[in-house]
Amino acid sequence: MKVEVRLFATFREGREKKQIMELEDNSTILDVLDIVKIDEEEVAIMLLNGIDGPSDRALKENDVVSLFPPVGGG
Repeated sequence: MKVEVRLFATFREGREKKQIMELEDNSTILDVLDIVKIDEEEVAIMLLNGIDGPSDRALKENDVVSLFPPVGGG
């Protein structure tokens, strides 16, 4: 199945900001994190089709996963 993965802020360093991944059926967001080499603890916001939730959610064809690191500022 094909899934779109969008990376934001520092997650883009050395990686594509948007990519289409070919994954096996029953893959989860954790599988995506493994592929892009980002530890789950580094992710502040993890969206699946615009909805925040846990990393063990199963993915379906044409899903969009968006990953955001913690953002500081003032």
